[in-house]
Amino acid sequence: MINLQAIKAIYVFEMTRTFRTLLQSLVSPVISTSLYFIVFGTAIGSRMQDISDVPYGAFIVPGLIMLTVLTQSISNASFGIYFPKFMGTINEILSAPLSAFEIVLGYVGAAATKSLMIGIIIFITAHFFVEINVLHPIWMITFLVLTCVTFSLFGFIIGIWAKNFEQLNLVPLLIVTPLVFLGGSFYSISMLPDFWQKVSFFNPVVYLISGFRWSFYGSSDVGIEISLIAIVIFASLCMLVIYRIFKTGYRIKQ
Repeated sequence: MINLQAIKAIYVFEMTRTFRTLLQSLVSPVISTSLYFIVFGTAIGSRMQDISDVPYGAFIVPGLIMLTVLTQSISNASFGIYFPKFMGTINEILSAPLSAFEIVLGYVGAAATKSLMIGIIIFITAHFFVEINVLHPIWMITFLVLTCVTFSLFGFIIGIWAKNFEQLNLVPLLIVTPLVFLGGSFYSISMLPDFWQKVSFFNPVVYLISGFRWSFYGSSDVGIEISLIAIVIFASLCMLVIYRIFKTGYRIKQ
């Protein structure tokens, strides 16, 4: 039987920590994304031609939401599990009557919730800068939730793997952020030369942004089915890695 009380305790603790640092957790990402809208959506977007019959300022909205949600999901989940390791309280959690599934559900659930909140706030904020029409709202929510959960799982793995704060920021800064910027956040893959189009399809973030953009405007660089399959495969791989971590005690059991 699932220990719902223990899951709730971890979840509430993580969410409470977020609201204690509200400025950093919620306001800061929204301000930085608003600056993207001002610079790319208004200043540059007014001089850009439409992409797939969508004004440039509106075209970049799904990419900007994905950019923030991806980075925030990883950051929230990795810091959430890293600090118990750093402080030594992870041993108390592991010795409690909790399964690995319940521990992961508490931490990943809180991280995904925080990222989802930020994504929704940015979506609302975007309406102040550009006109947005969502053709497939259910699919938009589905992609947003799947992305939050999947990359929170990935962030959880990074938090377990990291030995120090430098390693904690290494993967998001050097790998994830460049992949998002090169994944079609600010442009369509079809605008690239043939060679670079083929290279871009090796970037997993392309499938996330493409599917999410399709839910807004009905057009994408990759089929919606392929986008869904890609995110499900990545989520499955993350869960498999987490399962192995708890089974072997990798960097969590001293």
